[in-house]
Amino acid sequence: MKSLRLLGNFSFFSISMRSLQLSRVVLQRIPRGLALLMSLQVALPMPVTAQAQSGPLIAQPLPVLGDPASQFLSQAAEAQLGRHIMRSLRRDPDYLDDPLLLEYVQSIWQRLLAASRAQGLMEVGSGPHQYAWEPFLVRDRSVNAFALPGGFVGVHLGLMALTQTPDELASVLSHELSHVTQRHIARSIDSAQQQSMLGVAAMIVGAMVAARSSDPAGGAAQALIVGGQAGSVQAGLNFSRDMEREADRLGLGVLAGAGFAPQGMAQMFERLDKASRLNDAGGFAYLRTHPLNAARIGEVRSRLGTGSAQWSQPAVPAEHVVAQARARVLMDTRTPALQRWLAFSSAETAQSLGPAYSAALAATLLQEWSIADVALRKAQAIVEREGQRDPKAQRWVAVLRAQSMLARGDAMAAWEAMKAHTHEVSRPALILASQVVVALLAPPSGLAAQQMGQELGGRLAQEMQSWLAGAAGDAGMWQALSQVQGALKQGLRSIRSEAEAHFAAGDWLGAADRLRSAQRGLATQPADFIELSVMDARLRSIEKLLKDQALETRGP
Repeated sequence: MKSLRLLGNFSFFSISMRSLQLSRVVLQRIPRGLALLMSLQVALPMPVTAQAQSGPLIAQPLPVLGDPASQFLSQAAEAQLGRHIMRSLRRDPDYLDDPLLLEYVQSIWQRLLAASRAQGLMEVGSGPHQYAWEPFLVRDRSVNAFALPGGFVGVHLGLMALTQTPDELASVLSHELSHVTQRHIARSIDSAQQQSMLGVAAMIVGAMVAARSSDPAGGAAQALIVGGQAGSVQAGLNFSRDMEREADRLGLGVLAGAGFAPQGMAQMFERLDKASRLNDAGGFAYLRTHPLNAARIGEVRSRLGTGSAQWSQPAVPAEHVVAQARARVLMDTRTPALQRWLAFSSAETAQSLGPAYSAALAATLLQEWSIADVALRKAQAIVEREGQRDPKAQRWVAVLRAQSMLARGDAMAAWEAMKAHTHEVSRPALILASQVVVALLAPPSGLAAQQMGQELGGRLAQEMQSWLAGAAGDAGMWQALSQVQGALKQGLRSIRSEAEAHFAAGDWLGAADRLRSAQRGLATQPADFIELSVMDARLRSIEKLLKDQALETRGP
């Protein structure tokens, strides 16, 4: 089993050079699956039951009598801690930037954020106090979601693959959002108030490694050394049952306020409860701070006023069907796993959008072009069928067809597949269009392809720059822009965009090195002095950040 590398880069937060070297060795040994600060982690049952509570469906905020969490970890410090951790996570291979899946999660997340604000649950300041409120994806088969400090919420592909409706996925996200708005993380980390942000991050990583290490005699002990005080804060990193019940209660109100079916939360708990009966072997004791799923189901039903009544299953949007199918394939891209998706019979695939989309994606990844073509035609026919027409699902199929054509080296066919959707200024469309432009301009493209690439590339670069003006932390978009600018022979701009991609991904040192090497290479060549001035100013700002970071690493 491939080891998880998401936390391997946390060695960046070690308190000294010696512990830095040690942590790089230790953290690379973490088994697959995220050991995180806070997780939904309801896939395993808990040994205690939670008493059902009555109350209004839409949560009413309690009077503010002070914020006891702030005496341990202020809002500004928590936001800074989250940014430190995410800079490391974004560099890991299991951090997944799939534009289609991420856009779908964002569409649900934004509705929940709006509902939480409307209910007065988001009382976080601006500037350095501002939380990120950012979901991200993790390529992991386990059914899990988790919150990090500063408003970052991770979603495992295994969770997306299990959810049957948007309401079920939204119920998980609303639960995690409520953990953030109630500052449960700050309330759990009460023994670290004397540490620097980098020191806190190091302790957190050490505690997580100690909890999940497959080598307790060696790895866990070393993790404790790396973390310094990891053992003493382990209990604090696990949210209490009261916090879990509070997140359920508030999350249910946010779910309903966002327009999702509130019964989706109970249905999700029921689904997880069934799965846990097959998988729970009595291990993972650190997960058992969560209330028993059956108790959580009962509490949700009580709040809905439906008791044990059975709910009717709402119609599932075609977009969720293809999102679920895409997550199922991408969560495990090993060849044997992909080949299983090709085993569906023609009759079954012809009638089901999910299996058809999964087969098309798996066949594309395996370069089984004939199978991919058959599955794509079936998926297209299903989403265009009378009564099932769904423009959003049609775009998913069109993007997959374009990706399949690109994988075959046919950029013109890729453009034909997606051009009906190019009027949409969306992240998936922009990134896919960048790949098409690069392929059109790559030698030995013909004259027609070169002309089309030049025309599309100039327009696309402007659209991508406009997008980044409001999303400067989008490393994937910066990298795509750099590739387009490079294909258009815009050398300096391409280098600066590549440096920004490194910076947004958390590789500040790489960003500075890229800018310095560009300055050295262009010192004796005619260049755009305005662009060079911008690069020089950006380099100075990054160097200052690196210096401040070095001072913080040393601690008080």
